[in-house]
Amino acid sequence: MMDRAALSEMAGVAGGAPIQFGFGPIRHTRLRPVRHAFSYAGCFLRLRIDGQAAARAAGALGRWFGYDRSAPVAFRSSDHGDGRLPLEAWARSLCEQAGVQADGAIWLHTFPRMLGYAFKPVSFWFCHRADHRLVAVIAEVNNTFGERHCYLLAQPDGSPLPQGQTMQASKVFHVSPFCAVEGSYDFRFFNRTDRALARIDYHDANGPLLLTSLSGHLQPATRALVRRALFAQPLFTLGVIARIHLQAFRLWRARVPFHGKPNPPDAFVTRGL
Repeated sequence: MMDRAALSEMAGVAGGAPIQFGFGPIRHTRLRPVRHAFSYAGCFLRLRIDGQAAARAAGALGRWFGYDRSAPVAFRSSDHGDGRLPLEAWARSLCEQAGVQADGAIWLHTFPRMLGYAFKPVSFWFCHRADHRLVAVIAEVNNTFGERHCYLLAQPDGSPLPQGQTMQASKVFHVSPFCAVEGSYDFRFFNRTDRALARIDYHDANGPLLLTSLSGHLQPATRALVRRALFAQPLFTLGVIARIHLQAFRLWRARVPFHGKPNPPDAFVTRGL
């Protein structure tokens, strides 16, 4: 957890190198009907999506990193958004439809592709006003059935989001067969130039059920750092999907109730705060 100085440093992600790597733990705890917890080392990207800064910065990383091209470690625009609009236009359009003026920097916190493979359970878009104040967070969720849904978190009047504010959204999208599509998520974000923390807690009718977090220290991308990410965890993104199925097997073996997959929600975006 960050100290008070860090919490007051910035309300969003307003600066820093246009491509950054983060290294830190991914934690998951289930509280009921059996306690089930695990943690593993993670690697993530933070990229500036507005303008061409990230694409230009990728050119300095040589053959190790690709921005919309094949490379051992890569980012592909096609892994995000709606598949139609450019990513910046897509994110700004979602904010505009929600009545939020996000005319400043847009940063994306996501997993990279490793050796051509990616599975991204959740990515976070931090959308700012021109005065660098954070006004919206888009939580972009993918499930193992190839479906995607977004939770857009913003104040009703589009005013800035304080650092660490708890934001809530109703759960409408199927993710795990061991959780019903009901209840709500609590989101909390703490960001500064050298560290990021995202917490998502899921509550059902009986209270807190799942506690999850992704955190890490951030460094500007260099060729050496890209090689570090690759050689330390070359199968990281493949491991994400493998661990999902391993933990599901353990829950099934523990006889945690199983829920069939419902139809996806009609709307692609759910508004929350």
